[in-house]
Amino acid sequence: MLNKPTDHIGSLAKALKVMECFGAETPRLAITDVAARTGFDRATARRCLLTLYHEGYAEYDGKFFSLTPRVLRLGMGALASMPLAQVVQPWLDQLSEQIGQSCSVAILDETEIVYLARAAQRRVMSIGLMPGSRLPAHCTSMGRVLLAALPEPDARARIEASDLSPRSPQSLTDPDEIMGVIAQVRAQGYATIDQEVEPGLRSLAVPILDARGRTVAALNTGFAALHHDIDEARAEYLPALLKVQAGLRRMI
Repeated sequence: MLNKPTDHIGSLAKALKVMECFGAETPRLAITDVAARTGFDRATARRCLLTLYHEGYAEYDGKFFSLTPRVLRLGMGALASMPLAQVVQPWLDQLSEQIGQSCSVAILDETEIVYLARAAQRRVMSIGLMPGSRLPAHCTSMGRVLLAALPEPDARARIEASDLSPRSPQSLTDPDEIMGVIAQVRAQGYATIDQEVEPGLRSLAVPILDARGRTVAALNTGFAALHHDIDEARAEYLPALLKVQAGLRRMI
């Protein structure tokens, strides 16, 4: 808790905001890009980027900046210290081996999901996913499970604050339509996604519940659309996911 203005380091806050500009879809940014994304003037954006460069957290080719693997020290340290990630990893590993598909656990952060743990069998997305990776909540199976656990006004506010630009021809972009799907997820206790995140990718997710029945994270499996339709996948994978859900509920 901040007691006085001097407890807040403005320059650190600005640097963190600059780092958050980079992502899977924006791995390389120029100074003007960062200024536009943060709302900082160009000089401030430049100083923050050059500081990250000099401290080894960014690379610079004379025009574009990109983050270096050193930033993983910040995120991985936090993730590794979270008990939930440690608890779910062996369950994920076992589930992934059992069903022969990649499995993940994520939590909700504003309008995005953040991967806490992952067991990968094969790569089914064009981008690599790992602990710390982020994806939009509104169009992912884990995101919809997590949004379904929120009070409806909160879920709607997060959806309306999201970038609803379509990621594929199947993407839902109307907030009311997305809210309708989330209501269905809330009623049935699981979510399916059919190529909304990326063509050729389907996924199935269930909530991870604590002993009081509160949703604390989401568990999913992703699979290629070429080999499974949604109904087949639900029949084949949902019982295994629900078994892990039940096991984790006894531990959390």
